[in-house]
Amino acid sequence: MKFNTIKITAIAALASLTAFNCSNDDDSNGPKVPEFAGTYVQEDQMARPAISTVFVSMGNKDAFNVTVPSKQAAGYQAAFQNKLLALNPGYTTNALGMDAATFTGALATDVLTVTLDGKTTFFDGTNVLTGRMLTDDVIDVELLLIFGGPMGTDNSTLSSDNVDANDKPFSNTFPYLAAPHM
Repeated sequence: MKFNTIKITAIAALASLTAFNCSNDDDSNGPKVPEFAGTYVQEDQMARPAISTVFVSMGNKDAFNVTVPSKQAAGYQAAFQNKLLALNPGYTTNALGMDAATFTGALATDVLTVTLDGKTTFFDGTNVLTGRMLTDDVIDVELLLIFGGPMGTDNSTLSSDNVDANDKPFSNTFPYLAAPHM
């Protein structure tokens, strides 16, 4: 009998705590409107992975990340070009036919362009920056464009990170990401 009384008291206490914590804080009958009061600040941009990591100096990272893309090329193209030529002094053009100024102007504008009516890919040899699939080897493309030269065949040891696939398979359902490591 004593055990049943303790059990019933514990269940009653748990139920009362649950009911107490489930208060109705919805003062209106309509849908809740998201709260956007306050100041929001952009902290990071990363349309093209590793580009700002490599090309933006430590002292300019915060400024680059809050610069609107339409002003990035004007503010950072020259610094990107200096860094490109320091990394690859023999750079002339890349596999896209871009000279140093054109290429670094494109890199400095940190946006991911997307096609609405064609193949979505970061670069597949024909289509260039028409979006990005999870399976696109973005780092290899970037290394190829920085070090591969006009035909994409120069500096073969620098033109790939030699990681050819994700370490876990991507899902076939939204959001398509691979399962996390536990």
